[in-house]
Amino acid sequence: MMASPTALCEHQAALAELLSEFDRVCQALDIPYVLFAGTMLGAVRHHGFIPWDDDLDVLMLRCDYDRLLREADGVLNGERFFLQKEFSEHWPMFFSKLRLNGTTCLETYHPKDMASHFGVYIDIFPCDNAANGRFGRRMQYLASKAVIAQSLYKRGYETNSLVKKLFMQACRLLPAGGLRRVVKGGRKDSRTVHTFFAAAASYRKNVYPREWFTTRITVPFGEGEYPIPAEYDRVLTHIYGAYMTLPPPEQRRVKRHAVLVDLHNGYECYRTYHREMAFDVLTESIR
Repeated sequence: MMASPTALCEHQAALAELLSEFDRVCQALDIPYVLFAGTMLGAVRHHGFIPWDDDLDVLMLRCDYDRLLREADGVLNGERFFLQKEFSEHWPMFFSKLRLNGTTCLETYHPKDMASHFGVYIDIFPCDNAANGRFGRRMQYLASKAVIAQSLYKRGYETNSLVKKLFMQACRLLPAGGLRRVVKGGRKDSRTVHTFFAAAASYRKNVYPREWFTTRITVPFGEGEYPIPAEYDRVLTHIYGAYMTLPPPEQRRVKRHAVLVDLHNGYECYRTYHREMAFDVLTESIR
């Protein structure tokens, strides 16, 4: 079921508020970042959100990402926002989110940890140093897949694919810390960087020349202006090909990242449900 135009606009307005706060924190700490993936595409092609998009992605080089996680709490408006840090007590994932307090965004999985924050969010992805050799980069890619499988299992990911189930079970036996070190193990002066922990599934679309992300420009996005790579044309072409060509009308629809978005009531309201019943009922109610 697609979100109504009004509901989608309200959701995008909440995402824009999150982005504005994220940008304020980064400027206060002098930490660079860029809009990424579909958000960057929206900035270039639509000067704002892709009209049918319901998420927002930002990207940071690993050194800047780590500093954000260390220092943001001293600047962030904690009454309104919550920084959900990677591999933290109630968030086993390999990237971070900025959440909006007092809201609900229930995604299409059965969470194992109901103490997690389930507010509306934007995704914060790290961009890591890639190994200079092709073999080393492939090892980083494979290690990232194992880390992702471990995180998804801990989060409560469900699949009907026997191959995926077996892969997640096998990855549970691997040393998590060692795998993460492999993913992040490229030299700080490496020629390339990778986004294996970000959105694109393929190896090729996640490896970039470092210089594509070292200079930035500011472009309009909705009512504000935000940074994107100065080499945005190369980045977007690398990810999407002919990115200025609109998809056919039948493909212009929300990917449905959540089964329920409530901008007026906090996620705590939904904890009165039994975990499995809550998400099954919510999923069934919108079919």
